Amino acid sequence: MNPSLDGESVDRLREALKLGHIPVLVAVLNQLSSDPKWRDERYRPTRTRGLDDHRDGGLPEAIQQEIRDGVLELVLSHEEPLEASSLGAAELADLATFAFGEDVPTEYGEFIEEILDVDVQPGRARQLAERTPGVDSDMRVVVIGAGPSGIVASIRLQAMGIDHVVLEKEPEVGGAWQNNWYPGCGVDTPSYLYSYSFHDYEWTTHYGKRDEVHGYFVDVADKNNVREHTRFGVEVTDVIWDDASSTWHITANTPEGIVTWDAEVVIVGVGQLSRPKVPDLPGMDTFQGQAFHSSYWPKDLDLNGKRVALVGAGASAMQIGPAIIDEVESLTVFQRSPQWIAPAGIYFSSFDDAEHFLMGHVPLYLQWYRARLNWVYNDRVHASLQVDEDWPEPRSSINAINAAHRRYYVRYIEEQLEGRPDLIEQSVPDYPPFGKRMLLDNGWYQMLRRDHATLVSAGVSEITPTGLVDASGTAHEFDVIVFATGFFADRFLYPMNVVGRDGRTTVEMWGEHDARAHLGVVSPNLPNMFFMGGPNTLLGHGGSYIGIAEMQSDYIVRILTRMVEEGAASVECRQDVCDAYVSAVDEAHRRMVWTHPGMDNWYRNPDGRITAVIPWRIVDYRGMLKRAGMDDYVVRGRTSLASTGRL
Repeated sequence: MNPSLDGESVDRLREALKLGHIPVLVAVLNQLSSDPKWRDERYRPTRTRGLDDHRDGGLPEAIQQEIRDGVLELVLSHEEPLEASSLGAAELADLATFAFGEDVPTEYGEFIEEILDVDVQPGRARQLAERTPGVDSDMRVVVIGAGPSGIVASIRLQAMGIDHVVLEKEPEVGGAWQNNWYPGCGVDTPSYLYSYSFHDYEWTTHYGKRDEVHGYFVDVADKNNVREHTRFGVEVTDVIWDDASSTWHITANTPEGIVTWDAEVVIVGVGQLSRPKVPDLPGMDTFQGQAFHSSYWPKDLDLNGKRVALVGAGASAMQIGPAIIDEVESLTVFQRSPQWIAPAGIYFSSFDDAEHFLMGHVPLYLQWYRARLNWVYNDRVHASLQVDEDWPEPRSSINAINAAHRRYYVRYIEEQLEGRPDLIEQSVPDYPPFGKRMLLDNGWYQMLRRDHATLVSAGVSEITPTGLVDASGTAHEFDVIVFATGFFADRFLYPMNVVGRDGRTTVEMWGEHDARAHLGVVSPNLPNMFFMGGPNTLLGHGGSYIGIAEMQSDYIVRILTRMVEEGAASVECRQDVCDAYVSAVDEAHRRMVWTHPGMDNWYRNPDGRITAVIPWRIVDYRGMLKRAGMDDYVVRGRTSLASTGRL
C-alpha cells in the first residue's frame, strides 16, 4: 500500500474520486498504468460540447465507476512513488485524442509534454528557477509594469541573477486586477488555466473573481520576492535610447518627484488593456450625478434605489449588470451591438475540497486537468474561425462549423429569453459567432428579463445634466452613468514617450494606432527592448494570457542569455524579419472571422487592421518563439568568441 496514505486518507480518496473529472482520470490511468485495457473503446469519453465541464465524460455511471476504481487501485498498490511512462509528443497527442474524445493534433503533443514536465508526484509544480539558466553579467534591466507579465519577468531575472527593478504606477502588483474592482469583476478563463505553471495554488472557484485573482498575483509576487525588486507609485513617462552607451534612459514620476534610471535592457509589461477609453461626448462635464469608467468604480458607491445607465454591452458590462441588478431602482443598458454569449454552467461554481484532494494526491491529475483546459479553451476552436471563400451565407456565418455554432447559440438565446421576442430580436447578433471575443453567460439574459431592466439598442450621443441622449434622439434620466467602454487597446505604450535608436518615437514609427513587432515581442529601432503582451499577442479565440506570458518570458530569457554569452552590447530586430512577420500576421487575419465586415471589435485599429490579437493557434505561436533566435537580430558590440562561430 502507498505509505503516504493512511486509512483515513484512503477513505477520503475513494470519496474524492466520485467527483473526479472522468476524461482526466482516463488520461492519468493510461499514462501511469501498464494495463492496455484502459484504451478499450468502452472507456473512451465523448467529445466535450462547447465549453461544458463534461465531468462525467459522457460515459455510463458503471463505466465511470470502473475508471475511479482503477485509479484508486493504481494509487494504493504502489509502495514506491509512481513513475510516468515515457511518452513522446505523438503518443501524448494520441492519448489526449482518446481521453478528450476528439482529434487532438500531433503537434499539440509537445504542448502537453511541456505541461506534464513536472515531478510525477502530485502537488508540486516545477519551479521556474529550475528551468532558468543563471548568467554571470552586470547587465541592468528595467521592467515596466508589475502585472502578470512583469511578475514572471522579475522571477526569471532573479533566477538568472540579473540586477533589475520593476517600475509600477499602482500601489500594488496585479496589473488590471489591481485597477479593476467593479461589481462582478472576474476572469472569463478557467482559474486553473489562468495560472502560472510554476506556482501551486488551490483556486476556490472555477472562474476566479477579482479579489481572489488579485490575491493570486500578490501571492505569487510575495513568494517569489518580486516586491523586493519593485518600486510602486512610479509612472514611467519617457524611455529614450542612447546609442553611444547602448543604454536606455528611463524617466518616471514618483512620490519623491521625477527620477531616472539607466538600463541596458527594458522589458515592457504594461499590457494593452490598461488605459481606459471614455467616449468624448458633448456635455460630459454637465452631468449632475456620478459618471465614471468601470475601471474607476468608486469604492464607496451606493447604488441602492439609483437609476443606473450602463453604457456598453461587452465583457465588463456583462459582469456588472447581473451583479448590481438587485440593488438598483432601474438599470438601462445601452448596447450598440449585441454580443455572442456562451452558456457557462460552472461560472459561479466553487471547487469542492475533494477535487483539491485529487490534485494533491493523484499523480498527474492536476497536470492533465490543465492540459484538457488548454485544449478545450485554446486552439480547439481555431479552425472554425477561418473564412470559407465559397460559403454561401457570408453575412451571418463564415463556414459550416461556424453556422452550426450560430444555430447553437441562437437556440440558447431563445431558450433564455423565451416569451420575450423583443429581447430576442435585440440580442441575436447579425455577424458570425466569434467575430468578437466570445463572452460567458453569468446571468445576463436573466437580468434582461427583470422588470426594472431595459435594453436600448443604441449608443449614446450626448450627456445632459440629468442623464443622456441615445443615438436615436431619445432622452433618459439617470442618477449614475457607468461607461463600460473598453480600453485604448490600439494605442500600445500610450501615453509613454519611447524614443528609439534613430531618434524617432514609437508614434512616429508606427502611428498612433498601428504598433508592429516581430513575434509581438521585439521591434526594429528599439534595441534591447522586449514587449510582453505586445502587438498581436492577446487572445481572441480563447485561452489564457498567462500561458502566453510564460512563453514570451522563455524567449526573452534565451535572447538575454545569448547576449551575455556573446558579450553583445545590443540586439535589435532586423527590419526585414519584422516586416515578413507582420505581413504573415496580416495575411492570416484576412482569412479569419475578426476582419468580417459585419461588425466592429476592439481587436482592430481605426484603419481596420487587427493589432491586438494573435492569428495563430497558440501551439503554433509557441513553436515560433522556440525556433526564433539571434539570426533575427542585428547584434552590436560582440566581444566573445561566439561572434567568430567558434562557440
